[in-house]
Amino acid sequence: MTTSPAQIEPLDTFPAEPLVSAEGHVLDEWLDHNGHMNVAYYLLIFDRATDRFLAMLGKNAEYIRRTQCSTFALEMHLTYDRELRPHAPYEVRTRLVDHDHKRIHLLHSMHHAEQGWLAATNESITMHIDLRARRSAPFPPEITTRLDALAAAHAGLPPDDHIGRRIGIRRRG
Repeated sequence: MTTSPAQIEPLDTFPAEPLVSAEGHVLDEWLDHNGHMNVAYYLLIFDRATDRFLAMLGKNAEYIRRTQCSTFALEMHLTYDRELRPHAPYEVRTRLVDHDHKRIHLLHSMHHAEQGWLAATNESITMHIDLRARRSAPFPPEITTRLDALAAAHAGLPPDDHIGRRIGIRRRG
């Protein structure tokens, strides 16, 4: 990642396209015995992309210290569409699928940064948590306002087959 979540200023306007939430290159220590990026590092990158995305909404380290609130992952689904090989450049794009007063539903898509093809996706739901009570809590107005603005910006994005997928073996015929 080139920018840490602590360095990101919250956005007040959002483009009508997924936000770039992570970028980098596949590191040698991330490779497995198959000569490509190990599955664990896809999740690491998607987790960091979530942190960066949330920082764009205003939830960063300072926010956590000030409010004693954060977010916890509730559920996620990863797909591995094409392998990323040693030193391959990647970019993660994040779209807001849905949100309510406590939860955010995201779709991250990881692409080869130079060739553009899809490498992996991560669909997730995260919940806002009061860390003192260890219970869910509503987002504060400033984050809700940004979520509403982003939802409006992303409302026109085309459907994506990676949203709401179920796991299973598909049988033909």
